[in-house]
Amino acid sequence: MSVCTRVWGLDSVRILLSSSVAPRLFGKKSSVEGGWIFQLNRICSYSTSQEQAPRHSMLRHLTSKIKATGPISVAEYMREVLTNPVMGYYVKNDMLGADGDFITSPEISQIFGELMGIWCISEWMAAGKPKDLQLVEFGPGRGSLASDILRVFTQLGTVLAGAAISVHLVEVSPKLSQVQAQCLTGDQSQVSASEDEPAYRTGTTTTGLPISWYRRINDVPKGFSIFVAHEFFDALPVHKFQRTEKGWREVMVDIESDGVDKLRFVLLPSPSLASVALMQVDEKRQHVEVCPEGGIVIQQLANRIVEHGGAALIADYGHDGTKTDTLRGFQGHKLHDVLTDPGAADLTADVDFSYLRRIAGDMVACRGPVSQRDFLKNMGIDTRLQVLLRSCADAPARTQLIRGYEMLVNPQKMGERFQFLALLNHRRLATPEEGEGMTRRRGMAPLPVAGFSELGLK
Repeated sequence: MSVCTRVWGLDSVRILLSSSVAPRLFGKKSSVEGGWIFQLNRICSYSTSQEQAPRHSMLRHLTSKIKATGPISVAEYMREVLTNPVMGYYVKNDMLGADGDFITSPEISQIFGELMGIWCISEWMAAGKPKDLQLVEFGPGRGSLASDILRVFTQLGTVLAGAAISVHLVEVSPKLSQVQAQCLTGDQSQVSASEDEPAYRTGTTTTGLPISWYRRINDVPKGFSIFVAHEFFDALPVHKFQRTEKGWREVMVDIESDGVDKLRFVLLPSPSLASVALMQVDEKRQHVEVCPEGGIVIQQLANRIVEHGGAALIADYGHDGTKTDTLRGFQGHKLHDVLTDPGAADLTADVDFSYLRRIAGDMVACRGPVSQRDFLKNMGIDTRLQVLLRSCADAPARTQLIRGYEMLVNPQKMGERFQFLALLNHRRLATPEEGEGMTRRRGMAPLPVAGFSELGLK
């Protein structure tokens, strides 16, 4: 029997997949061309004189730090450049969309977020329909993904009837939190009066749900939660290590030896605390990137899932322990040198999903990673695309839908580069028994996990 039949019925899935809600358009309207400019690559457009000063300040900050204490790790460099509370790239900029640094899957197509919404509901139902349902998103961007998920929640309101739903966003950027608030609440949000409050912004979504913003996962209320992290882990700082004849050595960031305030990579002559603590004895690669902050987040998610129930879905650029040097910068549709003009470009490193699974250990059950192409096709993206095309008479909108679909599933684009990983409570995959919120018959096989096995709609 198909996943959708077992979890919450074909009728509910078809309500969504056959819905003729107008396609959500993304892009920048061009008065010259009179059409939608559909931008699909990571992009950046920062060139005004007002923005040059913060960049130069960041370079001065970094060089002063290095002169005072010596070379810094790549992880510390990324942390300063991206999240420094005064000059950090994510703190000061709105880097998403056609006028920012990059476009993510939710900006490319509404279908992506709709299928993520189906996944959230299916896991809530597989857990026995708990009374409270917290939707928690890490790094919500412009709020597009959360908006699409909440639209699905509204369309399938009869399925969710009786659930007390709340929305919780983990976001370090004050600038982006304003953008998210506008998208999700209109003007129905306010900044907390006290800095001691766990949530620094609260409000009510346009669909009437309570919504809050936090800087850390530890501030999010405990309870049954569905966690979503899309393009979140790839921006967390990584340590870089190189194998040498004397063993593993850490790659550091230093100042050019000629005295000019330019940065360079150097190799430590002796082991560092990080190289000793983070490298695996059986590692076969010559160059390795490790993200301990990502490991900490995984541990926090696993603890919450074990103690309070729920599930986590992680989607990101990544690999399963096979790639080596993936750290890169993006600016203006192009790769940007990581050490040039710090603060002017997005820094990212592919997520090592084998590391995340190893950190999760036996605390939770893991599914994946699987490619974005396989995940979305298992979730019914082809069916949903055809429904939207049949209900859309606008030629530019139809073109955008097709291009968005192609970008999401084409193996040469995002289809294979993006990977999906799920963290689940072990009870989720155990043979259901009476009690513990389960209403299915004793001895019935555990429900398949949507997206990680084929979603049959026939």
